[in-house]
Amino acid sequence: MTITSATSATSVSAPVTLRDHRIPADGLHEGPRELRRVPEGWTDRPYELFEVVPQGRTIGAEIRGLDLSEPQPSAVREEINRALLEWKVLFFRGQHLSCDAQRAFARNWGELETNPLLASGDAPDVVRLDRTAVPTFENVWHTDVTFRERPALGAVLQLREVPPVGGDTMWADMAAAYDNLPLEVKDRIDGARAVHDFLPGFARFSSAAQLAPFQDLFPPVEHPVVRRHPETGRRMLFVNSSFTTRITGFERDESDRLLRLLFQQAHVPEFQVRFRWQAGDIAFWDNRATQHYAVNDYSPHRRIAERVAISGDRPF
Repeated sequence: MTITSATSATSVSAPVTLRDHRIPADGLHEGPRELRRVPEGWTDRPYELFEVVPQGRTIGAEIRGLDLSEPQPSAVREEINRALLEWKVLFFRGQHLSCDAQRAFARNWGELETNPLLASGDAPDVVRLDRTAVPTFENVWHTDVTFRERPALGAVLQLREVPPVGGDTMWADMAAAYDNLPLEVKDRIDGARAVHDFLPGFARFSSAAQLAPFQDLFPPVEHPVVRRHPETGRRMLFVNSSFTTRITGFERDESDRLLRLLFQQAHVPEFQVRFRWQAGDIAFWDNRATQHYAVNDYSPHRRIAERVAISGDRPF
């Protein structure tokens, strides 16, 4: 007896159909990610003056072998700056800097800015973050002070008191976030500008009476949806869910839908690094290239941090 195979050349295959499997538009999609740590054409060079220990694929590195309480020679500052450009956020363990030493280290990168919307520490340009005293930014992805015409270049944060568990901070690489947008989305936002306003973010934990006096000081501003890094030239997504309210020239529904998609890019784990704090640790991040998220999972314990921010440039 001869058995004819269903796959023989003379057989005719029935068309294969699958049930509807469309996912909602503008969501995050599985699949490979493009994970470039540095811009194309960038030359990787060894670090000679300290050790760099990567903490993530494209973002986050621990710097070992430096005492930040001492003045840093120009060669060290230049190498730290290169590490910042390449890794976007740097971690220095166990520094225990005084307020003045923390400010002096940050001033290597420019003038320090003040923020009257947040509680200050021992100096006007030191922000003291203590949720048990004054509510502040936690559990939301954001880039600091994009509601300013010149948002901060970066920030130096030190944990003075850490909870026994929890209280981590996460950072997202917004160059990787841009790289992995669908081409049609990149085309839609090419050259687009967006409005940034301090009110949506601060209204989460401040009353109208508290915010009203600052409306004239901080009017809404426009920034590019995609900015170029002033030192590397790399394109980076520059919108965030705390302060970006709409894309200029788009209908409200279209702007809202597109911003929801863009905000989600910070949520992709492959673009992130997560840091578990110990008292006296320092994080120094490039505010132009990142978003961050302070994880509020430590109640009823206390977490006290102090931050100094470095004045930045006008995004382009």
